[in-house]
Amino acid sequence: MSEQAQANPAPALAIFTFGHKHGMPEQADLLFDARILPNPYWLEEMRHRKGTEPEVAAYVLDNPAGRRFLELLLPLVRFIIEQAGQSGRESITIAIGCTGGCHRSVAVAEALAAALAPIAPRLTLSHRDLDKP
Repeated sequence: MSEQAQANPAPALAIFTFGHKHGMPEQADLLFDARILPNPYWLEEMRHRKGTEPEVAAYVLDNPAGRRFLELLLPLVRFIIEQAGQSGRESITIAIGCTGGCHRSVAVAEALAAALAPIAPRLTLSHRDLDKP
């Protein structure tokens, strides 16, 4: 690890989810769109559930598209955190959106936060539209 990387702590990392139908977020350094992933909304038994529930998250992520999405996203975000820390950046805000903000974006954000926790000690996770219809 370089001396510069040791001198600068990892930036604070805020991850939040949103629903495109409720409006785009005003502040985000990075924005990712999870609408390409399988949508639990179209299954009656999952429609009123949340992406924080294991069965819903599995529906979104435990398939070729979901696995590939995370496989590509994680290294990119890790790289950005590392470079931001080395340059002295204090914070990074990541927004993840889907249609309503309660299924796909939430499942992705929860998985992303869990994977990044070891390298982002100042990580916060919030779901802006989780309880909106």
